[in-house]
Amino acid sequence: MDYAELHCLSNYSFLRSASHPEELVSRAYELGYRALALTDECSVAGVVKAWKTIKAGKYKDFQLIIGSEFTVQNQKIILLCPTHRAYSQLCHLITRTRRRAEKGSYHLYWRDLGKQLDECLCLWLPGQNDQDQATVEDLKAFFPERLWLLTENLLTNQSFEYADYCQQLADNHQLPCVCANHVLMHTPERKELHDALTAIYHNCSVMEALPHLLPNAENHLRSIRKIASIYPSTQINETINIARRCHFSLDSLCYRYPRDVVPGNYTAEQYLKILVEQGKKRRFPQGSDPKIDATISKELRLIHQKEYEHYFLTVYDIVRFARSQNILCQGRGSAANSVVCYCLGITEVDPRQATLLFERFISDNRDKHDPPDIDVDFEHERREEVIQYIYRRYGRKRAALAATVITYRRKSALRDIGKAMGININQLNQKIANYGWRYRKQNWIDEIISDGFGLSQAHIDLFKSLLKQILGFPRHLSQHVGGLVLTEGVVADLVPIENATMKDRTVIQWDKDDLEALGLMKIDILALGMLTAIRKTLDIINKVHNSSLSLQKIPREESDVYQMIQQADTIGIFQIESRAQMNMLPRLRPACYYDLVVQVAIVRPGPIHGDMVHPYLRRRTGLEPVEYPKQELIPILDRTLGVPIFQEQVIALAMVAANFTASEADELRRSMASWKKTGHISQLRDRLTTNMLANGYPMDFVERINRQIEGFGEYGFPESHAAGFALLAYISSWLKLRYPAEFCCALLNSLPMGFYSASQLIQDVRRHGVTVLPVDINDSQWDNSIEILSGRATLRLGFCRIKGLSEATMQNIVRLKPEQGYRSLKQLENIPGIKTTDLDALASANALSTLTGHRFQARWETSALKLQYQLLNDSFEDTQVTLPAPDDFQNLQEDYLSTGLTLNKHLLTLLREKNLIPKTPTASELLGIAKQAELAQQHQPFYNGKIRIPVLVIGLIVNRQMPKTNNGVTFVTLEDDTGNINVIVWLQLAQKYLKTLTTEQLVAVQGFLEKANDNDVVHVIAQQIIGYSELQGRLNIRSRDYH
Repeated sequence: MDYAELHCLSNYSFLRSASHPEELVSRAYELGYRALALTDECSVAGVVKAWKTIKAGKYKDFQLIIGSEFTVQNQKIILLCPTHRAYSQLCHLITRTRRRAEKGSYHLYWRDLGKQLDECLCLWLPGQNDQDQATVEDLKAFFPERLWLLTENLLTNQSFEYADYCQQLADNHQLPCVCANHVLMHTPERKELHDALTAIYHNCSVMEALPHLLPNAENHLRSIRKIASIYPSTQINETINIARRCHFSLDSLCYRYPRDVVPGNYTAEQYLKILVEQGKKRRFPQGSDPKIDATISKELRLIHQKEYEHYFLTVYDIVRFARSQNILCQGRGSAANSVVCYCLGITEVDPRQATLLFERFISDNRDKHDPPDIDVDFEHERREEVIQYIYRRYGRKRAALAATVITYRRKSALRDIGKAMGININQLNQKIANYGWRYRKQNWIDEIISDGFGLSQAHIDLFKSLLKQILGFPRHLSQHVGGLVLTEGVVADLVPIENATMKDRTVIQWDKDDLEALGLMKIDILALGMLTAIRKTLDIINKVHNSSLSLQKIPREESDVYQMIQQADTIGIFQIESRAQMNMLPRLRPACYYDLVVQVAIVRPGPIHGDMVHPYLRRRTGLEPVEYPKQELIPILDRTLGVPIFQEQVIALAMVAANFTASEADELRRSMASWKKTGHISQLRDRLTTNMLANGYPMDFVERINRQIEGFGEYGFPESHAAGFALLAYISSWLKLRYPAEFCCALLNSLPMGFYSASQLIQDVRRHGVTVLPVDINDSQWDNSIEILSGRATLRLGFCRIKGLSEATMQNIVRLKPEQGYRSLKQLENIPGIKTTDLDALASANALSTLTGHRFQARWETSALKLQYQLLNDSFEDTQVTLPAPDDFQNLQEDYLSTGLTLNKHLLTLLREKNLIPKTPTASELLGIAKQAELAQQHQPFYNGKIRIPVLVIGLIVNRQMPKTNNGVTFVTLEDDTGNINVIVWLQLAQKYLKTLTTEQLVAVQGFLEKANDNDVVHVIAQQIIGYSELQGRLNIRSRDYH
């Protein structure tokens, strides 16, 4: 007997179903179903995942029917899509009902069913009440010849009576009756998880949710034999009749690029060629060489062959708008492999400076419905202007953001399942807020529930089981960071649109993986803080120095810039400021732009997992000869000394060494990107291994390539990506070296971004000789600013540094400042919008010291203003109260409370002055100690030419980093009054001192000072970590961690 399940919800009906779409279609196929209708509530969010599963599994004679469940006026209906037009109608209905409601809900009115649904099929689940008679007549009018009464027998006490009622009602109104099982899980074993999800939905425990729980586990995909024993054959046969009427498949979706960008008197091909030719003259004013011309011709041919012209022109239009508004932007990713993109101004990587692999972008064998990726970074503070331009240009009906699926992770799973299990909420939150989550082992669940939460062993086992099951479950849809879908027609013809949480944003119900699977264009409009910082630096320089500096005028390849980089003096520098990068810089010693490209890419899982880093460094320093497994690889590997570093090289290597076609190489690239999700690269890895071995490559080289491919799945940079980022790394380095005050000012005005806090950036710029002045009521602007004092650029902190201030009020203070400046607090009383809390904040930050002398006096006098002298009688009106000035520690504490940093004495200075900490070497002394030991040969020999000296250091933890590439190593930055101390904490030691490492701020580290003999980088290998929090008092200095 054939059967089609027509009412099935996946976990994309959030918290209503206990199974993934993939699990549902796979189980239905195993059971021999002819078809499965995925009918998530007011949603098609899960259908692409189900469709992909069917295609990947090559499920023969199995059909996916797309539909959706709705509740309207307490009536439940299921709409199914027999045709492409019906699918569009459903998408429009979902869009209307979602757009008129808040995020996460929908409003469907009865009248909506009578509009524009003339091809949808309707299944109605009667409510067994007085409304049924009127309802059935309305639905017959709305869906003539397309309406069925739906009966669902879930073997409860009322089920058979309800089945009889439905059949009788159908007979009375001459309607067909069809059966379904209201599937909410693929197997009955998910019942306990479904109970927990129901409790989470109702924000209570499972015991409190009893009235809402399913009475049994029958809402699963039953065997056909069991279905035949429950329902009449006429109702079962009707499921097949309905399935036969449904011909629509996602394969038939037809996407068209926007056509708006082409002037009426040109074809897209003609217009693109004109723009590329204009761009070529601008990019190559001295004329392009024949190789560039040939590459352009090849790219244009492929673009035309794949009908991608409108895609490129759409991106060009967006970039053109940004540049017209003085918004810095730069394309990256695989688009940087394209000379056409370079000529159009989309990317900034000069093809003469990098080796491009266009096949990574577009290949001959690539499906024309599978568009290439063009990602563009914009200034993070102005990206919204670009997004709103796109909405204005194309309209809300033709532009929407892609979705991101927010899934359950460890903390959210623990919180929600724990609450569903009835665990004490305070005890649960204490566990969740506990330290050291990043250091939990594979058995983290056992560690978390080691105290049992007062549960029996059976409930502990259930708790663990539910936690494991819910991990990775979708919680809700959110908006993608910047992926926009643009169409020639209406987006809702393809996929429903709903409101995003953010104002003036709309989002579709599919994520980036869904879009890629269906070949829909997604343009990534991404935010990059460094672009904001660079633009602000240029603006400050040009304003303060009356110059006209631009990116194009910044000199390239200046040797002293690279000298600074080689010394790892890169705090605040794009991409090379992390501890891992700073550790690599003196070893790799970048001396030109291409070295920077390698530097950006090499500290990534791909090269590290493939054991390519050390061979490259040894070859670069002449410790190892440059060799190639075979001569045919020289053109691919010669620029990286015979060692594959970049993703493009691995792809090209597969084509040469393993005889992959361009199409197969592109498939390999995609598999790398999905490795982390799928855990494999299909059959490509075996084919790669077999072919390389057959072509005479050694096994150890093949295995390293395979490990490298796996590493790229974690995170790896293609050369094109690294090339774009290396350019920004050089520019930001140049700005830091030539204009340190201006660059630091711009960084501060662009926060949050990067690895470092405002305090660390200021400490760094002061070490470079820049004077930093405090916030002052007469001299500060809202933003941090530059003042020229004695011919030198000086950094003045702005009101924005003070916590709790209103920008509008502070702008009024700046705008209304008298020519001679403010002379008394009374002058501030009448500033529009000023509040007593503003005066308190200014006083606490010592910004009123020029008026009152010090912060305590200012706070007293602002309090007097606040009270309007109500507590003073006439005889005390002229009494002046003079308070003692704060001491150094009080100033330090107040500084951090109000601005998060200090320009006064450092905590370590104060503690040393009072002899409260042991005498230890400072950050500035460590290199000298190491060099002295080298000269005197007073060190214990250690591996790899490094010295090792026992040392004790003390400082404030200002940064913790735990890169995925370093096997659980934690890089800790300690700050003292002379600089930063780099500390390396191995995983085993981190777990031993977990609480101290993750919760303390002031620590002493006992360990070994290490320095290699070929560079001046020193670090401390930790052996013991000791907390000194009792010496901080109420001082709270926040670190910037794990980002």
